[in-house]
Amino acid sequence: MADLNALRRDLAVANRILANEGVVDAYGHVSVRHPEDKGRFLLSRSRAPELVSPDDLMEFGLDGEVVDKGDKRAPYVERFIHAAVYEARPEIVSVIHNHSPKVVPFSVTKTPLRPLIHVAGAMGATIPVWDIREKFGDTNLLVANLDQGRDMTRALGQNTVVLMRGHGCTVASDGLKKAVITAVYVQVNATLQLEAMGLGEINFLTPGEVKKTGDLLNMPLVETRVWDYLASRCDRLGI
Repeated sequence: MADLNALRRDLAVANRILANEGVVDAYGHVSVRHPEDKGRFLLSRSRAPELVSPDDLMEFGLDGEVVDKGDKRAPYVERFIHAAVYEARPEIVSVIHNHSPKVVPFSVTKTPLRPLIHVAGAMGATIPVWDIREKFGDTNLLVANLDQGRDMTRALGQNTVVLMRGHGCTVASDGLKKAVITAVYVQVNATLQLEAMGLGEINFLTPGEVKKTGDLLNMPLVETRVWDYLASRCDRLGI
């Protein structure tokens, strides 16, 4: 129970970090797979990430439905993003969905988002783009059911990040802290790529460099250092 309580607090902190770094605003969400039941995950009730506390967390099954039928709080509509990824990828521990304005341009153009800075190596060498319109026609672009979540997850494949056309992106990782750090540096990388494109041809990381920088960033000492820094920047945690 102590470990679960610590994880719940970390998930609340993850929400605050993503908000503080501008990766999410009123929209967006982060989840973590339940450590004692792989068929469940923890996700906040529908609330702006900057305000999320451990008391806001709810448990969901891999069908995207609330486990506790007595819990009448409103869930996020797009909880099916998380459910579908956990269903398809048993190694995934955390999922983040965001609408980073620096990332969206790469979802609506033919210019691929590619890692160019070493601290973004964890995003992976391949970042596919999913277009909900290809299968579901004209929608409001929200992933509002499991069929749509599964289709997005197929586009994600075995990658870490998938862009969602005109919407944002989803990050999937085998650790909560790793997912948060990756999402933050996906945005940093997108910002730098947009700036570099105005200067000329970009010398991107090679696949080998992506692998080696990703391995470096995944070292526990490095992960803890970055997490502690990001958490310290949230001056309104209050949790």
